[in-house]
Amino acid sequence: MLQASKRGPFLSYRLLIVLSLASSLARAAAATTSHNIDVESDGNNKTNGTATVPGLFGQDVDDSTLADSYHQGSLRGSLLLINGRILTMDDHGTVVSVLAIHDGEIVYVGNSRGRLTVPGLIDCHNHIVLLGNRPGYHTPLEYAASIPDVMATYRRRAASVPKDGSFITTIGGFDPIQFREGRLPTLAELDAAVPDHPVFLSVGFAGPAATNTLGRAFFTSVVPNTNIATANGSITQGDRNGAALLALRQRFLSPIQRQHSAEAAMAYAASVGSTTHLDQGAFPATGTTADGSGNEDLYTFHEPFLATYKAGMGKVRLRVNFLSMDSNDSSSSALAERLRNTFPFFGNSMMRTGSVGEFIVLEYDGGPVFEAAARRVAAAGWRLEVHSLTAQDYQNQITAFEAINASGSPITALRWVIAHVPLITRDWLRRLRALGGGVNLSGWRYLSPASQFVGGPPAGPPWRDVLHSGIHAGGGGDGANIAPLSPWPHIYYATTGRNARGDLINPNQTITRMEALELYTRRNTWFLGGPDEDLLGILQVGRLGDVAVLSHDLFAVPDEQVKNITSVLTVVGGVVVHEAL
Repeated sequence: MLQASKRGPFLSYRLLIVLSLASSLARAAAATTSHNIDVESDGNNKTNGTATVPGLFGQDVDDSTLADSYHQGSLRGSLLLINGRILTMDDHGTVVSVLAIHDGEIVYVGNSRGRLTVPGLIDCHNHIVLLGNRPGYHTPLEYAASIPDVMATYRRRAASVPKDGSFITTIGGFDPIQFREGRLPTLAELDAAVPDHPVFLSVGFAGPAATNTLGRAFFTSVVPNTNIATANGSITQGDRNGAALLALRQRFLSPIQRQHSAEAAMAYAASVGSTTHLDQGAFPATGTTADGSGNEDLYTFHEPFLATYKAGMGKVRLRVNFLSMDSNDSSSSALAERLRNTFPFFGNSMMRTGSVGEFIVLEYDGGPVFEAAARRVAAAGWRLEVHSLTAQDYQNQITAFEAINASGSPITALRWVIAHVPLITRDWLRRLRALGGGVNLSGWRYLSPASQFVGGPPAGPPWRDVLHSGIHAGGGGDGANIAPLSPWPHIYYATTGRNARGDLINPNQTITRMEALELYTRRNTWFLGGPDEDLLGILQVGRLGDVAVLSHDLFAVPDEQVKNITSVLTVVGGVVVHEAL
């Protein structure tokens, strides 16, 4: 199969070279049985020749190229992937062996063998901006399965952290349920792993947490007479966790430190193959110990990402929803001001505004204030996203949507979305679909214990029912506070119904691995909307060249390996932004 982009009466000389090379390599690839994938980068990737390594060659782009590309609106490199097994995610499930990207855009797809390659994954509901505002050197533990894994991860991290009192931190995105021991590491274990750096790791929004000797000394010095941490390094959930987090934010979150955190969040996202993120905001910060990992200043916490893109260090695409938590609806509410003074879908292909959500008022689960605020959104012609956690909230929300749609403010073209929906039923899916709406599905209960669901309904969401309903559906993991940012644990959960310990908590609702991958690629473009819908999620000529070469074959590995998949090569707009061999 050959596709070539139509660019007027002739193709540029440079593009003809790329296509000619791709065509010849496609013929060669068809005769090979290699299980690796090869990469060749042109001058836009600033490679000095081709660096050859086992099964993979090419080098990362340098910072000046990222800066130049960003100011033109996209990462724009040229890259040739050959000898792979490249899953395009088009309507026909086409698999090819050659993919050529020129100036950030796909210009050729060819025929198939080798390492599994997929479109760069899209997450339509997460909190990567919060992850990019973490104090200290944030270190994800999403792939750790035991206390020794935690210790090994921290040892590796310590090698790149200065010994100047800087903290190694993990704030959200994991839970002790995923560790074989079922607990947090002790002060002694953390000391053994990281004797020269203070450590703080905190579960979910508000703890519990743990620290080591140096960390405990820091908390004692900055918040005296409070006993934030016990003698064994444990920190209780709630105010003590909040006091520790507040102290870290006050000491280790200067503007430049926030920018470094944003860069680290993007680098981690690229390492798991996730190249586009629809961020859903944060809870408003109070500047007190009541704040948890999900609280930030709603008007400034995007600044580290803006600075990162301006500096040419932005390596993944960011889409921004605006969250409001007004206690009432009025012409002077935060939501009203946002609708008056913000442009939806404004920006470029690297960073763009989106809609409002995942909250519009404090009482998210329906009622007169909720309906009035939703009417305001409809009148402005904006998209809306709200979230559902119970068996009643989505019913109230959809009922309000129906009333708004029937009373002179049609919403059927606005793509209103309800997120998470662990307990939604077939009838209510039908009613939301009739309004032109959609649902995004999260595996956040992957970190929930089986005991939580004994005698009650399954953990949800009803993946199978949702797909059978025909409603627009996408994958949004809700990372990285109460769930992993990596999409692979969520795909594991969707396809097995099992939590991080392997316990079955969502029976009879599993979907296939291909269906799960579709939720994180082609189906997620609907939730992005705007120009993204025709540019991302599928490897086709004319779309942007976002690609992830997977560490393991999603369709061949055992179930338990699915959650451990990463990317060995991630490409955004034809530019290599992550490489791990």
